[in-house]
Amino acid sequence: MRQEEQYKEYADRVYKYLMSLSGGNNSLSEELTQETFFRAITHAESFDGRVQMITWLCAIVKNLYISHLRREKRREDCEPEDIPVDTDISGRMEQRDIYKAVHRLPEPYREIVLLKIHTDMSFAEIGEIFGKSETWARVTFFRGKERLREILKGEDIL
Repeated sequence: MRQEEQYKEYADRVYKYLMSLSGGNNSLSEELTQETFFRAITHAESFDGRVQMITWLCAIVKNLYISHLRREKRREDCEPEDIPVDTDISGRMEQRDIYKAVHRLPEPYREIVLLKIHTDMSFAEIGEIFGKSETWARVTFFRGKERLREILKGEDIL
């Protein structure tokens, strides 16, 4: 598949995943989406086809986002403040509250819940991103959902 076709097929999913990771930071998501595809092009030889293309791209996204957080942490030398939620969901109170609660989840629960919500990846693919098994991804997702329910109950949202 040509690079242009890959971009057309996967850019929206990559962007949505970044939006979920960044708490709706549009400019960061756009920037890292472009960087993801730049890295994919410049490191195309490392894609061996053992995983689906979207799985490989999401692994690149994860690494780029972690690098971004590390740079921000060094720059601010403190804990990052809560990032505002995407304006598309801010008008719907229930969904905004759910996203706020998701972002209160510790890692890796937060990332796995967001991956499952915003991509069509299987648990096997999610496990592969983390270098873990499909069972690990399923169990971690289930535990993340349980923690999310606890957070939402504690805020009297459920």
